[in-house]
Amino acid sequence: MILHRLFSLVAAAALAAGLMLPAHTAYAQPADAASASQSTAAPADTAAPAAPAAPAPATDAIENPYGLQALWTQSDFVAKGVLVIMVLMSMGSWYIIITKLWESMKVTREGRTARASFFKAANLQAGAAALKEGSAYRYIADTGISAGEHHEGELTENIDRNTWVTMSVERAVGEVQSRLQDGLAFLATVGSTAPFIGLFGTVWGIYHALTAIGIAGQASIDKVAGPVGEALIMTAIGLAVAVPAVLGYNWLVRRNKMTMDSVRGFAADLHGVLMGAKQAR
Repeated sequence: MILHRLFSLVAAAALAAGLMLPAHTAYAQPADAASASQSTAAPADTAAPAAPAAPAPATDAIENPYGLQALWTQSDFVAKGVLVIMVLMSMGSWYIIITKLWESMKVTREGRTARASFFKAANLQAGAAALKEGSAYRYIADTGISAGEHHEGELTENIDRNTWVTMSVERAVGEVQSRLQDGLAFLATVGSTAPFIGLFGTVWGIYHALTAIGIAGQASIDKVAGPVGEALIMTAIGLAVAVPAVLGYNWLVRRNKMTMDSVRGFAADLHGVLMGAKQAR
């Protein structure tokens, strides 16, 4: 009897253990599955946020509100008049510099040709014909020859032939020099007045800056940037016009001096030949 009860207890314990084992296994699988799902979902939760999209490039260029174009469009008639005057002065200066340099170089070339051909000719007429038509040296030679051949008249008879020829040749040399110096006075004027014209534009721009400050009641940078920038641009333009004019004037004066030394030397030699030709007759 006791054994039967003991066997029944063992059987009941074994049955209870059998029932509990499947239940523990059934709960283990969902836990593993949940952990697996969490592990697979974790990269999605911990992934780095997407980078923000790059801004689209601007298609419209930003215009400079303080440049030369803005200066012309926003300035009044006084500032525009100053700009026009300085532009005309600059154009005239460069035109004179280029043309006078070309003319001086041409006279220098003609001088080398005259030295090589004129004094080797058979006579004065042949020597003058060998010179380039319309050149400075041809003009001096023709003037001297004409003065030597035509020394007549009641008034010119009071002057001896030597003095008459000398005066004629010197007059021709003076005309050549005057031709070379044409326009240099304009360069000197531009070089001396352009900085002051630019300074006038500067004063006018500062006046507008002070007016803007008085109207606004405060000296903010956006109120004075435009007028002050206009004033500085006027100063820069005045200097840009004056400096080339001064340099060109000094350079041309120096070059013309060297050119005229060669012309005067030719005139002196021509005068000697004319006097010798008269004595030979």
